Amino acid sequence: MIILDYKSAKKNIERIILSNQDVLSNVVNFLYENFDHYNWVGIYIVKGNNLVLGPWKGKQATEHTKIPIDKGICGSAAASGKTEIVADVNTDNRYLSCFISTKSEIVVPIKKDKKVLGEIDIDSDKRNAFSKKDKVFLENLADMLRQHIH
Repeated sequence: MIILDYKSAKKNIERIILSNQDVLSNVVNFLYENFDHYNWVGIYIVKGNNLVLGPWKGKQATEHTKIPIDKGICGSAAASGKTEIVADVNTDNRYLSCFISTKSEIVVPIKKDKKVLGEIDIDSDKRNAFSKKDKVFLENLADMLRQHIH
């Protein structure tokens, strides 16, 4: 089932969050299973000066389970507190290569009171995969998830 309607997806995610059961894992699974351009989905949690990989879903694991906050696109998003969209990872020297198939990436910080607690990281096998609609949808989701980051 591929949901391209962000409004329907948001309602489904609200139900997951309200269930209060393994919320981060369930949200990651939902995103991966319902958006065909989301080929790898993970949530990183800030621990000290690093991002530590929490739940993820994809065809294979990433070697980047711990990323310094000043490294890569994930580190840049955590340092700035701003969403990063990279239309073509091959043109961005910050990109930490995980999968040869990855063409684009979006990283959305999860913040509380301007402090970055974690982030949603999504890779796509398509160039220019992420639109303004993805950005708005995922930023709203990040706001919903902030109470579930510990």
